[in-house]
Amino acid sequence: MKLTFLGTCSGTQPYPGRHHTSFAVEHNEKLYWFDAGETCSYTAHCMGLDLLKTSKIVISHTHMDHIGGLGNLLWNIRKINGVTGGYEGRELTLFIPQIEAWEGLHKMLSFSEGGFVCNFTITAREIEDGVLFEEDGFKVTALHNRHMEKSLAEGEKWRSFGFLIEAEGKRVVYSGDTGGVEDYAPLLQPKCDILLMETGHHHPVTFVENLVKRPDCPEKLLFIHHGRKILDSFDEINTAVKAMMGDRVEILSDETVIEI
Repeated sequence: MKLTFLGTCSGTQPYPGRHHTSFAVEHNEKLYWFDAGETCSYTAHCMGLDLLKTSKIVISHTHMDHIGGLGNLLWNIRKINGVTGGYEGRELTLFIPQIEAWEGLHKMLSFSEGGFVCNFTITAREIEDGVLFEEDGFKVTALHNRHMEKSLAEGEKWRSFGFLIEAEGKRVVYSGDTGGVEDYAPLLQPKCDILLMETGHHHPVTFVENLVKRPDCPEKLLFIHHGRKILDSFDEINTAVKAMMGDRVEILSDETVIEI
């Protein structure tokens, strides 16, 4: 299982050398996307990832720094398929917390070149807690979090999620934008191999101080979705978190590739 991090920045103002959050997982000749920040498909293509291996796209929530590149991702899959073929007749499944966001995006795409007519199928499904899908030994489980809790009216569905990714005997937890470790604690047991934790809404040093005290502290902590706290004080924060976790913690950069 290989993870390629295409964007590691939160929704700050544009920051040199970093793009909004997105990563892709390669498993059994298929590509699974988690969030689709700006330029994600451009970066992936330029890094040599085959967009026509895309099987599923999973969106944690519909804020622009997680969905801003989705239209281009779908457009580039269509464009590359039109040039090389090989994707015709396929089904691409999009998992998204608010189906209305997909409907709006699809309408916008329909006004672009060729009316966005495809010879493959895009199926959109709304995310709920529980197993999203399992195929070829690759399993993804969703769990809602509190990131957008204040914007919910009584009785509304959850709009923001974290995920457990399981394949090849490995467990990876992606926090999404979260209210804290309590949101996804059920996904940390049994102990996960990697926790992908956002820093846009939490101070990394404080987070590590609390995480290392937990019995379910993961084998490795990778920070993503960086906010100004970590970007403006990178060396200081990097030194502080490594003093507590050593090589078990890493602050990721765009275009980082990790195989587990």
